[in-house]
Amino acid sequence: MVSTVEKIKQLREETAAGMMDVKRALDESGGDLEGARRVLRERGQAMAEKKSGRAATEGLIEAYVHFNGRVGVLVEVNCETDFVARTPEFKEFARNVALHVASMKPLCVAPEDIPQEALEDERSVIEKQVAEMNKPENITHQIVEGRIKKWTSERALLTQPYVKEPDKTVDELLKETIQKVGENVVVRRFVRFEL
Repeated sequence: MVSTVEKIKQLREETAAGMMDVKRALDESGGDLEGARRVLRERGQAMAEKKSGRAATEGLIEAYVHFNGRVGVLVEVNCETDFVARTPEFKEFARNVALHVASMKPLCVAPEDIPQEALEDERSVIEKQVAEMNKPENITHQIVEGRIKKWTSERALLTQPYVKEPDKTVDELLKETIQKVGENVVVRRFVRFEL
């Protein structure tokens, strides 16, 4: 049986949440570690939403070059203060985003940033594929919209499954980082080069 003190210590190390927050989460979950993690994640996302309106004008540019020298990435990640930009948590997040961009080839940061031309091209391809199914018009429309939504989520960095932990998105990783560093964090832009 793991003691409450050990659970608190473990959760604090995993989440970087305050001791009282961890204790309250454990109380709410009846001492269940997984339940407490869920409570802290939900609160962390709420905290991330509150901080998202604050200006993020500091930060860093992270570079990643694949071992074979054929893929390179530059990522600009911003935060509110230069103090946070120098923290290990912030630097690790920037490195992980650069690695993700190198691996997953996103087109843009957020779904709303996808170029309209690319979206229209994909829509016409999907509409032609779905038309061949000979479904009723209302179902055809639903299929097209569902496939467009899936396509955009696979092409935008923040909605892609995170390459190191596919059960979470890059946006969820971003919100965890906001919770850890206590400031608004923004992935501003990236560029990916490949031979």
